[in-house]
Parts: sequence; structure tokens; C-alpha cells
Amino acid sequence: MDIPRFLAIRRNDIFSPNSVQKDRMILQAVCQRLQDRLLLDSDIEMIDESEFAGHPVEASCYITMARSDEALTALHDMERKGRRAINCAESVRSCQRSVLDRMMREHHISMPETDGVHGYWLKRGDASAQSKADVVFCNDHEQLEMAQREFENRGIHDMVVSAHVPGDLLKFYGVGTRMFRVFYPNDDGISKFGDEDRNGKAHHYDYDAEALRAEVEKVALLTGTEVYGGDAIVAEDGRFYIIDFNDWPSFSRCLEEAALAIAEQILNT
Repeated sequence: MDIPRFLAIRRNDIFSPNSVQKDRMILQAVCQRLQDRLLLDSDIEMIDESEFAGHPVEASCYITMARSDEALTALHDMERKGRRAINCAESVRSCQRSVLDRMMREHHISMPETDGVHGYWLKRGDASAQSKADVVFCNDHEQLEMAQREFENRGIHDMVVSAHVPGDLLKFYGVGTRMFRVFYPNDDGISKFGDEDRNGKAHHYDYDAEALRAEVEKVALLTGTEVYGGDAIVAEDGRFYIIDFNDWPSFSRCLEEAALAIAEQILNT
């Protein structure tokens, strides 16, 4: 039986809070670019990650947004057979927040300290945020301890704490080293949970854009993540801090450009 060249794996809705349609749009756009470039006679097949986890389908290349442990295990098995995956299973596991936090600190990536004077962010460490309750701002140590107990009551014992950093919030999007874009979410008002408001209106402080790109691409290399996005803070003095890094975001601010870049990444690496 012939093995299809491509198989697209959709992300489970639970891993796309307030972004289900946006996540599907970028995956569909990438598949369309590949179909156009390769003059394929038929559409690239898409399946949900839960379906793939239960009944793995062989393909030469997986275009995947999967995040569940079961789907990643099935994907890893296919990779061991020599199949290509973007993003690969190990890179998605490396983006687990607590794993990522340790890795970034070990490699001296510019990021917030764990203690500070402007409050704290408590985030679930075992997975990406699945609801607003998974990322909580705390004004002081007392609120932080209360929030940690609430996480534990929800069965979440793997947590990450970082100090809040005042400054401009940036959203970055990248594909390998072929594309990197930065946006100010408080300029366009696009928000998943509304946490961007904590930093207020962007002042557009001066900073070294190339240095930020280099630092983000270093994280992408460390994790092995080819399609990525995240958040950074630029302080008034121009210093920047990476506060989040994720595998395959929705690219809603630059969908067409990202879809083309991801297709190129798949075809030329």
C-alpha cells in the first residue's frame, strides 16, 4: 500500500482555548500552500489528534499541531521509522512549561526572575494553558500561596512561578530562521485571556530587535521547535525578557505569511 506523502493532524479543542477556529485556519492554510506548490491532485488528509492517537496512520511527513501525550507517543513511534514531523514530538514535549522553564534558566536565556516587587505569575507547568485559570497573576506572596493551593485542589502540582515585569508586551511568531515577526497585542486588541491588559498600553520602548530574534531562535533550537510563537516583555530601559514560548501558535496576525513560510520549511529542510 502506498504511504501518503502528507498527513495533517488537528489540535484537540482542549488545547486551543478561545482559538479553535484560528488554529484550524493556519493548518488548512499550510496544507493549501503545499497543494498549490506541489500541484497535488487531491487535498491533504486531515485527522484529529485523538483519532491519530487511537489509530496511527502512516505518512511520509506529518504536519502536526498535536499536543496530547497519546498523540505525541504515536507520532514519536512514526518518527522512529524515519518519518518527518513538524513539529516533532520531542519538541512539543520540550515546550511543556516546567521543562521549558528549567531549560531556559540552564542556558541563561533572558527571562524574568522567580522573585520580584511587582507581583507574580503562576502558571501550570505540566501543559500549555487550557483555560484562564491556568495562568494567574498574584499581587504578593500571600496571594501566590493561595493560588498555588487552588492549583493543587484542581490536581495541578507542576507549577511555574515568575516575577511580573512592567513594560511593553510583545507577541512573536517564528518559523525556523526563515520568518520572525513581532506585534504589540495592546495595539490591536487581540487577546486570548485578557492578561495582556496587565502591562497596559504599549509605550514602544526602544530595544534590540535582532538580539530578541536571536534569543528566541536559540530557544527554538534548544527545544527543536520549527514552528513557534510566544511572548516577551520590553522594559523601559530596553532590556527584554521572554515570558512564554509555544509550539505552533495560530499566527492569526500574519496567517498568510506564516502559512507560506511553514510550507517552505516543510519542503526545504
